[in-house]
Amino acid sequence: MFYRECGVRHTTYAADRALAVIPFERALLVLLIVLAAAAPWIVTDLFLVSYLTPWLIWTAAVLGLNLLMGWAGQIHLGYGAVMAVGAYTAVHVARAGAPFVVAVAAGGLVAAVIGSLFGLPALRVRGLYLAMSTLALQVIVDWILVQVPAISGGAQATLLVPRPHIFGIPLVTDQARYWTAAVFTLLVALFVANVRRTDVGRALIALREKDYAAAVIGINVFYYKALAFFVSSFIGGMSGAALAFLYYRAVTPEQFGLNVSIMAVAMVIVGGLGSIIGSFFGAGFILLAPIWIEHGLRELAAALSVHISPSTLAHLPLVIYGGLITGFLLLEPLGLAKLYDNVRNYLRVWPFGYTKK
Repeated sequence: MFYRECGVRHTTYAADRALAVIPFERALLVLLIVLAAAAPWIVTDLFLVSYLTPWLIWTAAVLGLNLLMGWAGQIHLGYGAVMAVGAYTAVHVARAGAPFVVAVAAGGLVAAVIGSLFGLPALRVRGLYLAMSTLALQVIVDWILVQVPAISGGAQATLLVPRPHIFGIPLVTDQARYWTAAVFTLLVALFVANVRRTDVGRALIALREKDYAAAVIGINVFYYKALAFFVSSFIGGMSGAALAFLYYRAVTPEQFGLNVSIMAVAMVIVGGLGSIIGSFFGAGFILLAPIWIEHGLRELAAALSVHISPSTLAHLPLVIYGGLITGFLLLEPLGLAKLYDNVRNYLRVWPFGYTKK
């Protein structure tokens, strides 16, 4: 139907390796970019600030973690600490007088160095042992933020971020911050999509499938594991800085705790390991579903004139939200991206009979 490949002729390797081979997908991608650019005139300011901006920044962070977990197959339970390092570094660099772009890049670089150091055990261990190593990063960073006032200001301190500027233009409006977040996420998505098509991406996938076999065919396992941690931490650090400057406008130790690391892993798994569109789906579902469920319950209770106690209303959305996650993973363990891919594959050959099993 929409996704049919009629008229698509792979006459060159470049055409075969294009990001969007099917014409409908190219048109859909252009439409989504146009809608994203026009969002400030389509949705309310509250929706733009509370939903779209954090969703886009979290998507960029999930893309970085997905590069490590989905493509390289390395588990990471300290991604919140990586984002915290990037956020605090960017804030201090910006306070020293550096431009916004330089501060965000510096945050990503410092996060990449520290994340790579704690990723060194991946050269020797795998699985749960690697998970404990990355969890140690989270514990150490949390302790440092609480115990070293020179970095965070103290356990209860809040550091206000300087007003960001890009090429001398102050990002003072909600629309400007949203567009900045959208451009940042688009650049990260394009980078990850292109990495997947290169020899580096194929080497990372080989590591994910079986690192011993990858070593046998000549892949430098140590180098590519270290590279995966470095690039993933770099994206995570920049995403943490973007959250601080474009959404929170302040940083506190509580913003990047262990729960944030677990939430990031949940976004990757629910969205789909190794999927770019799954990173968008996963971030949106984990971030926005609890809020929408709570609003839906409030409206339903008001429509039915049913009284729900505040304690029940605080916990019932989490129960429904957890049940939805469990249901999604039971129905499709490969995540929300696989559900989209199932529909896409069906429409590619519809209405022919051999699509029915």
